[in-house]
Formats: sequence, structure tokens, C-alpha cells
Amino acid sequence: MLGLFPSLRGYRRRWLRRDALAGVTVWAVLVPEALAYATIAGVSPVVGLYAAPAALILYAAFGSSRHLVVGPMAATAALSAAIVGEAAGGSGADLRTAMTAALAVTVGVAALLAGLLRLGFLAGFISEPVLKGFIVGLALTIIAGQLPKLFGVEGASGDFFERIWALIGDLGGISGLTALVGVGSLLLILVLKRAAPSVPGSLIAVALGIAASAAFDLEDRGVAVVGAIETGPPSFGFPDVSVDDLGALAAGSVGVLLVAFAEGLGAAKSYAVRDHYEVDADRELIGLGAAGLGAGLSSGMVVNGSLSKTAVNWTAGARTQLSGVFVALLTVITLLFLTGLFERLPEAVLAGVVVAAVVELVDIPSLAALYRVFTRRLGQAYGVAARPDFAAAVAAMLGVLVFDTLPGLFIGIGASLLLLLYRSSRPIISELGQLPGNGHFAALDRHADGRGIPGVVVLRVEGGIYFANAERIRSTVRSAAGREGTTAVVIDAETVPFVDVSAVRMLDEVAEELEARGVRFLLAGDVGQVRDVLRTAEARAELRHVYPTVRAAVDAARTGT
Repeated sequence: MLGLFPSLRGYRRRWLRRDALAGVTVWAVLVPEALAYATIAGVSPVVGLYAAPAALILYAAFGSSRHLVVGPMAATAALSAAIVGEAAGGSGADLRTAMTAALAVTVGVAALLAGLLRLGFLAGFISEPVLKGFIVGLALTIIAGQLPKLFGVEGASGDFFERIWALIGDLGGISGLTALVGVGSLLLILVLKRAAPSVPGSLIAVALGIAASAAFDLEDRGVAVVGAIETGPPSFGFPDVSVDDLGALAAGSVGVLLVAFAEGLGAAKSYAVRDHYEVDADRELIGLGAAGLGAGLSSGMVVNGSLSKTAVNWTAGARTQLSGVFVALLTVITLLFLTGLFERLPEAVLAGVVVAAVVELVDIPSLAALYRVFTRRLGQAYGVAARPDFAAAVAAMLGVLVFDTLPGLFIGIGASLLLLLYRSSRPIISELGQLPGNGHFAALDRHADGRGIPGVVVLRVEGGIYFANAERIRSTVRSAAGREGTTAVVIDAETVPFVDVSAVRMLDEVAEELEARGVRFLLAGDVGQVRDVLRTAEARAELRHVYPTVRAAVDAARTGT
């Protein structure tokens, strides 16, 4: 049975002050961002606040991280908007709000089931480059959606390029006062983030926006404001949606879960390493599921772990999840007594908060770093697939920009898997020679002073040998055996992590073919499962007799033993 509130075990009184201070600091960041992310999800800003308290407390009860802060986030908010928008069609705001909460419930249930079934390993199917490209594309799409509010123009729906094109067409209708408020708020947040990172710039921008709206009657001057926000606690219970509505949300919830889990687990692991403790991926799924279920049943939206708010929590000195409990209590106080303050908040300020929050996610230097992972040898071996991480990241980014969020994610995952299969089907096969002096064997194309062995060709396969690359390896061995004067071909299997039955059959056939041509075929350095498969797959006797080293195999080939 899972123990509750694992981070509070052995709690020490002296930690209370630090957890309380961290809670206040995170609250100052969470409130404006929760309002902003709810607008990304296409629902009333207060829905973001509804999601936070239950999510924070339930994650503290079930999650394994001491520092992770959960709440509404940009990526999952945008996914929520896309999924609910497609499922709800042209329905009214009430149904969209109910379906947004229902999506949080379905994601929460899916996460709970995955955690109980110990499926935490699934996070590994979204590689870091794919997630990076997806988030860059998502951030650009979110920014494109917020720019019309920032400048006070109509804007348009559609993909990233359609929104930018529509914005360019609307430039003549920009509201000067709205642009002044929005851009001014954005610049204030960015300047404070650089000059005084410990200051909650978003909260200050929101407070100044509300004050300016009240002092100068900005709404009467044409600046759009948030408008009426319901004061008080949310309604609790299962969202008012039909079974058909739940079915429409079910497929999309899997994609949301993958993104939410990957992003949250990355943040949790990052700070667990710093504080020298471990997080449990399966327990993180359960914590995420409980948080999502709590958010949905309290009229909220999808939540997940936040890297930025976790960083704030860590920097403020949090020691345990009690800081998250403090954030939850402060958010409840905000809902009970302070929501009326946000009714006069200019939408341009909220757009500035969103843009400031996601602009740092447009991490072009990281994409450039992925592009630089390249060598001429990799280019010769793999061609267009020589930069697989960069290609997968760009595929995910363009998928989001052109086809929307969820398709973009699966395009990135698909591209990553296809590139992996392509590269594994074309392993690098190096010819080895002896180095002068020590006699060690090394790749001739990397060591100009290496010397080939007269009459013996030594090949090293850098990868597993299986059905997809068996013919390529067969062709290379045949080519080597066909050289004039060749009496033996040696395969260095030390860098071969695995073989399958198809590969064993291919090696058998190659050995028989070479034997008929008077050329010996020898294996050297098999390890682990390669040895096991060769022994149990009924390979030819000469394949089962594997030499311990390349030198031993070469000596045997030269002496005929």
C-alpha cells in the first residue's frame, strides 16, 4: 500500500519557515500564470485557479518528489484547447468548461492506471529532442495566439502560419493604448526576470495592470478586460458531460498524459539529483493521476509538473511538499476573497504574462546544439539520418506549427522511431587493422598508421545484427571475401549487443558460401546474449566456436587452425 505524504516523513520543525516562505513565493507566480494558462485552454481564467488546490495537495500525498510543483501549464493547456475544441465543436462556453474538466479527469484516470500497472517506462518513448522540438513549436503557436490580444486586434484561428499572416494583415488596426499596456507589461516581466529573478514579475505586472485599469478607466477607453470572475470555491463533482463526450476525449487524453508525464518527470528528476534523492516514475504517474483527478473533480483543468515553478520552489528553500500545501491554502484564500480584483485586469496584461512565460521555451540554441552533433563519418554512413535528434526535433516542431499540437507530438515520436530503425538497419561496418607498436586492432579509416592483415579482412559491426540489417552485412562480408588474395574474414562481435534468429541464419549461409569459395569465416569476441543466441539457435559449429579476441581469430586464420 502506498504511504501518504512521503516527503513529510521525518519532518523537522526548523524546515517549516523555509517551506512556508517557498509556498508564498510559488503562490505569487502561480496565480497570474494559472489565470493565463486557463485562457490558453479556452476557458475562464478562474478555471486555472480551480485546478490548483486539489492538484497540489493530492500530488503532495501521492507523488515522490519533494520539490515538484503541479498546476496548469502552457503545453497541456494548449493540448486541452485543441482536444476540447475538436470534441465540443461550436458548443457554448459552459460545455467547453465542463469538457475541459472532464479531460483532466480522463487524463488523471489514465495516469493512475498507468502507475498501478507500472508503465512509467513509457516516458522513454518521448525522447528529449522530440519533447524539445514539440515545446518550441507549441511555444511559438501559443505566442502567435496571444499577439492579437497583446496588440488589441481581432486575430484569427488556424495554424501558426495562418495566425501570423492574419496578424500582419491586421497591423493597421492596432489599438495604441492596448499595445502600450500589453507590451509594457511584457517588457516589465522580462526586465524583472533578468534583473531581479527572485521578484515575482508576473504578479507585479498583474497588480499594476489592475491598478492602471481602475485609475484610468481602461475598459471605457477600448482596452478589453477579463470581466466577471466568480468568487468562491469551485463546484465539486463529476463534470456534466455525456458518455459520448468522454469517448471523444479519451484518445486525446493519452497524448496529454505523455506530454504531462514527460515534462513533470523531467522537472522532478532534475531537482531530485540536486538534493540527492530518487523519484519513482510509477509513483510519479500515480501522483500526476491523483492531481489530475482532483483538478477535474473541482471544475479545473489539466495539470502537470512545472519546471519553472519547481525552480522557484527550490530557490526559495523548500524542503518538502508542505510548501505545495501552503500554495494550495493561499490559492483557496485567493478564490474566496481576491478574485474580484482580477475582473478589471486587461487581457493585454494577461497576454503579456503568457508570452513572458513561454518565450523562454523557444530554445533555438538547443536545436542548434542538436544540429552540431555530426561528423563526416556519420554523414557517409547515414546520409540524411546522420542528425537524427535534430531531425526528430524539427519534425515535432513543424508538426505542431502546421498540423496542431497533438498531431505534432505523434509526428515527432514517429520520426524519432523511424530514424532509429533506419540507422539500426545501416550499422557502421569498419575494417580493422593493427596499430604499430602495441598491435591493437582499430578502424583503418580512423587511424592512418594502421595496417591491414595480409589475406585476412577484419570487420567490426557497430550495432546489433538482426533481420533489418542482415542483408547489408551479408553484402559487406561478400564484398570483403571477394578481394583478391583474401583467405579469411573475421567479424569482431565485441561491439554487437544482440543478434536474432534471422541474423544467425544469415551468418550460417555466409559461412557456407565462403567455405565453398575457400575463404574461412570466423567470429571473435561474442558477449552476453550474442553467445546465448548462437548456442541455442543451432548455428554452424564454426560459428559456435567463437574466438575470445580478434588477435586469436586472426592467428587462427593465418595458421589454418
